[in-house]
Amino acid sequence: MTTSHNVAFLGLGVMGYPMAGHLARAGHRVTVYNRTTARAEKFVAQHAGAKWAPTPGAAAEGADFVFSCVGNDDDLRSVTLGPDGAFEAMSPRAIFIDHTTASAELARELSAEARRMDLGAIDAPISGGQAGAENGALTIMCGAEPEVYAKAEPVMASYARACRLMGPPGAGQLTKMVNQIAIAGLIQSLSEALHFARSSGLDAEAVIDLIKNGAAQSWQMENRTTTMLAGAFDHGFAVEWMRKDLAICLAEARRNGAKLPVAALVDQFYAEVEAMGGKRWDTSSLFARLERK
Repeated sequence: MTTSHNVAFLGLGVMGYPMAGHLARAGHRVTVYNRTTARAEKFVAQHAGAKWAPTPGAAAEGADFVFSCVGNDDDLRSVTLGPDGAFEAMSPRAIFIDHTTASAELARELSAEARRMDLGAIDAPISGGQAGAENGALTIMCGAEPEVYAKAEPVMASYARACRLMGPPGAGQLTKMVNQIAIAGLIQSLSEALHFARSSGLDAEAVIDLIKNGAAQSWQMENRTTTMLAGAFDHGFAVEWMRKDLAICLAEARRNGAKLPVAALVDQFYAEVEAMGGKRWDTSSLFARLERK
């Protein structure tokens, strides 16, 4: 990196905390905001030169780039447009980069408001999980005007394995929806395959070790089979988060006319997992639903 910037990061959850850390280690001057002050204080203690601010607006003052990674549409609207929100405090021509998985509708709304205020805005949802955030190896799907994206891409490279402009505002969120739709179907199929193997008396581990070399191979098969068979789900991407994402996908499908029968069915299966007490289990816990006695 040849240029350091004043940056703000809003939201220090399991993804935002390590992402902000990569920005600090890359030499950027980082100010953080988090609803839980102790989390922000911990970040400042771990990263020399970092600062924390009591509101999103205070964090955004003087920043060249303002990043966010919060929970949902309401949270995102609050940190941007709400009282003490970032947009009113941002300098002209500063760029807002949102890594929240949110609706494409809100992404377009924020982009239009940013243009009105002489700001740039990028909807930039991420894939790669907590490990990807910690290792600086996230995939970032972006929706923005090309000139805005070009300015921000080198800064996002601090924690990206792949970063691409997918189209105008909203396109990043739509791409993330495609990602989540694909994952939901894959996990259900893998769960059924493992359940079938066990029910047939096969050594499921041995079956997967063989078929992962063929056309059935997937990231889920490579990274989740062992824990699924062990009944270990206290890790990874939580069921409640996937249900939030699938709700966004299904709402968008109702708007654009897409048919998502498998995604809708898997969402119902996840509701059953939640009823089993698995709200915070990893999404691979669809297998537990099939294996329950």
